[in-house]
Amino acid sequence: MIPDSFIQELVNRIDIVDLIDKSVPLKKAGANYMACCPFHQEKSPSFTVSPSKQFYHCFGCGAHGTAIGFLMEYLGLSFIEAVQELAKQVGMVVPQQTRDAQQVAEQKAVSMGLLDVLQKANEFYRMQLKQSPAAIEYLKNRGLTGQIAARFQIGYAPQGWQNLQTVFKQYDAEVLDTAGLVVSNEQGKRYDRFRHRIMFPIHDQKGQVVGFGGRIINPEDSPKYYNSPETPVFQKGHELYGLFLARRAIRDAGKVLVVEGYMDVVALAQYGIDYAVAALGTATTPFHISKLLRHTDHIIFCFDGDNAGRSAAWRAAMNALPALTDGLRLSFLFLPAEHDPDSYVREHGKPAFEQMMQQAMPLSQYLLQTLTQDNALTAQEDKVKFLKQVEPILQQIRAGKFRLLLEKSVADMVGLTVPALREHIRPAARSQESNKAPQKLQRKAFSLARRMLLILLQFPELAKAEDLTVLQRDEPEQGLLALAIETALQFPQSNAGSLLMHMQSAMSESISSALHHDVALTDKNPDMTQEYLAGMENLRRGHQEKSREELLKKPLSALTEEEKAILKKR
Repeated sequence: MIPDSFIQELVNRIDIVDLIDKSVPLKKAGANYMACCPFHQEKSPSFTVSPSKQFYHCFGCGAHGTAIGFLMEYLGLSFIEAVQELAKQVGMVVPQQTRDAQQVAEQKAVSMGLLDVLQKANEFYRMQLKQSPAAIEYLKNRGLTGQIAARFQIGYAPQGWQNLQTVFKQYDAEVLDTAGLVVSNEQGKRYDRFRHRIMFPIHDQKGQVVGFGGRIINPEDSPKYYNSPETPVFQKGHELYGLFLARRAIRDAGKVLVVEGYMDVVALAQYGIDYAVAALGTATTPFHISKLLRHTDHIIFCFDGDNAGRSAAWRAAMNALPALTDGLRLSFLFLPAEHDPDSYVREHGKPAFEQMMQQAMPLSQYLLQTLTQDNALTAQEDKVKFLKQVEPILQQIRAGKFRLLLEKSVADMVGLTVPALREHIRPAARSQESNKAPQKLQRKAFSLARRMLLILLQFPELAKAEDLTVLQRDEPEQGLLALAIETALQFPQSNAGSLLMHMQSAMSESISSALHHDVALTDKNPDMTQEYLAGMENLRRGHQEKSREELLKKPLSALTEEEKAILKKR
């Protein structure tokens, strides 16, 4: 474990502008520095780096973080590797935090967090793989080496019902259920969710294990793949298998290959195609598309050539429509019916597979070809049917140039002009904010608690422990403010970037991104100190008034002397 105090000092020593400028040339823009975002394709710069706040934020794709986060995202480093690299740059030695036996025992006695539990399970599965000749033989027969298995941290869940009990002495702990590692039957008997399966750990963007996919070894077993359930740290519609490891390769290749299975990703990486990812047993979602856009503007979907593969391709295309931008290239590749990516690359090799990728159909061609494969468009009724099918597709597309060219193709196919086509097909739904100023120029009104939060992040010395007593943590904005106060009290010498880094583990990615965005739009000035003090006083009065209202609801006889004294004050 690396002590928090060391990470804090390291982030404070690093100049994020100098760090990023070595990889992405920056230009001065007022108090900040700007560049075209290195995490998605754009023509106008929306990537901003703040020397005073010591963080970066992209108003286009939402990428954000500190110097540590930049190295993780840009170079594909793990958290530990990024810390070590930064420490080397400033001549610091990374210390390791040791814990004595009593501390370890106390920690075990306390229910571990989800991420800790999942990491321990991952270590157990990896150790079990080394001790299972049958599992090793299975992977060898699939063409995988020990090096690639280690790279993806592949493991094995042994046969038996309660193997995890050797790892977690408190096998009845609720956290094991929440993490999706243990389940209970109707009789209340507890047992391991994953048994006799090859285990593929799923990592989030920080490289932390958030879930697992388990694949059968025996063909007669079912289901073929068994995934972790949804948990507070794992949502299947948000994560992509292999993305954490593939980030650098995706940027180098200028494209990402989206396949259907874990084994496909690993097998392709074995053969040098290491820019592949997989959806986790679900159709590709708009969230997936947005996530991938942070790394490349060319997404190739690869599906089996059978009916199931073609159905999955159509679902992926429909889910991608709302996320389309004019700079995004979506392509669709269908393998021969007898192959999946794993079998094809093993039989034909990397050059043949990459040659096939060059034949992938663009999205527009795929849409029109699929809609007309059973429709010759000869009769009027055929054309009407086609227009009915294409109308909801056009309505979902907000990418103006792409939609215009698709409308032209559709109009030509049915013998209409584009204006005539638009008379019969309602225009695409427009975002309510489409006519507003670009996001990076907007200044919005914040709630009082949000404003106090944004000020505190830039003036952490204003944090006072007594202010925590006036905040309603069940209200999201005040809950975030309380988290910021607690973090600032712990790290009073922090800048905004490092405070947000320490708060990040307690926030969802969407909240973290929105907070980075709001801080980036907030200009720091000395008057904020008085504004913060006045604002906290208003929150204190609001809390007192709410407390009085609650007391007034009680019968007089039920009030304590202290509560009666509070009511007398005005």
